[in-house]
Amino acid sequence: MLMQLSKQDTIAKSRTYWNPYKTELWQSLGIDLVIGRREGYYLYDMDGRRFLDCHINGGTYSFGHRNPELVEALQRSLGEVDAGNHHFPSPGRALLAEKLASMTPGDLQYSVFTTSGSEAVDVAIKTARNATGKRKIVSVEKCFHGHTGYALEVGDSRFVDLFVAGGQPDRYEQVPFNDINALEAVLAKGDVAAFIVETVPATFGFLMPTEGYLQDVRRVTEKYGVVYIADEVQTGLLRSGQVWCVDTYGVVPDIIVTGKGFGGGLYPIAAAIISERYAGWLKKDGFGHVSTYGGSELGCNVALKVMDICARPEVQEGVRRTAQYLRTGLNTLQKTSSGFFSGVRQNGLIMGLEFNHPRGAIYVMRELYRHGVWAIFSSYDESVLQFKPGVYWDKELCDEFLDRFAVSLLAVQESLEAGAEDSPHKGGRT
Repeated sequence: MLMQLSKQDTIAKSRTYWNPYKTELWQSLGIDLVIGRREGYYLYDMDGRRFLDCHINGGTYSFGHRNPELVEALQRSLGEVDAGNHHFPSPGRALLAEKLASMTPGDLQYSVFTTSGSEAVDVAIKTARNATGKRKIVSVEKCFHGHTGYALEVGDSRFVDLFVAGGQPDRYEQVPFNDINALEAVLAKGDVAAFIVETVPATFGFLMPTEGYLQDVRRVTEKYGVVYIADEVQTGLLRSGQVWCVDTYGVVPDIIVTGKGFGGGLYPIAAAIISERYAGWLKKDGFGHVSTYGGSELGCNVALKVMDICARPEVQEGVRRTAQYLRTGLNTLQKTSSGFFSGVRQNGLIMGLEFNHPRGAIYVMRELYRHGVWAIFSSYDESVLQFKPGVYWDKELCDEFLDRFAVSLLAVQESLEAGAEDSPHKGGRT
């Protein structure tokens, strides 16, 4: 039997023993969510309230909470294996690595399995440094790649400065997203090992690549012998309608990083998928990265089922159909919002909803919560709401969201016009 606390006791103990800042932040925003039961695309608060989950924890629950196929894969595995031993070959790891090689573009062949996307980013950075003999890593401004060692250091200065005062400018540099001239000017110095970029930067509000930008990234990284790392932790695994978001732009990176939904929300597993060209350390000294639970046999079996789902043509077509249906509904609401709901950033189910108020997404998030929808603002642009519908959303779920979004929009607009909105938010990464 699971240990149980009341909702208020859970909040109190979290404030005292877990994370005071996060706990207080959500309470100050009127988000008193403590998740109890969860099923499909719904969360149930401990007090019984039901929420349509439009955050899905960054893509972790793209296929739904406790997806029956994935639960069955994990339960079947538990009847035969455990995490296994990371030093030795295993059928699960071998089959999953083979599957990833067959489902990634170009010559991406080798998979290094980890427990999180952040750790997989660390692997990608170490791989680039080994292959090039250089140290500097370039990323984009307001990016997020995780909170482990190297992953943290290539991210936004807010968290770098929290743990590494002043950063490390000799090892890391940032350029604006969609500015190929700025990127090439840095790469031309000749001291860069890798450029890492989310195909669509999520924490910065799902900025979409401008036409030709990612193709130019591929061109200039090849020109200067720089490793192109595509962070697909939030944008991969069918969220764009294709298995990898880079596929929609026709580019082939040197390394793809995946995570979150890779384990279906049931078992922590992630991977760095590395091209033959840059995988030298795996042949020279494969102990260069060791992760006790990385590539757990349990996690591999869940991830194999995830990749099977991603390969199904009917699921891919369903994503494209859902994306178009939602866009049509959102366009209609935008036309009737008197300019407050100002735009939609979209690639498939990767969506950012724009508002013409600098904290508009916080207000809309709070109102949606009151109407039984959980969506989250973008940490580095609070005017953009992160909207993350699931891969298996149907017309009924789409209509439920659109109806509740319409009501929430109207309530926020009326509140802003009356000058009633306050803003207790102090800032936080989501």
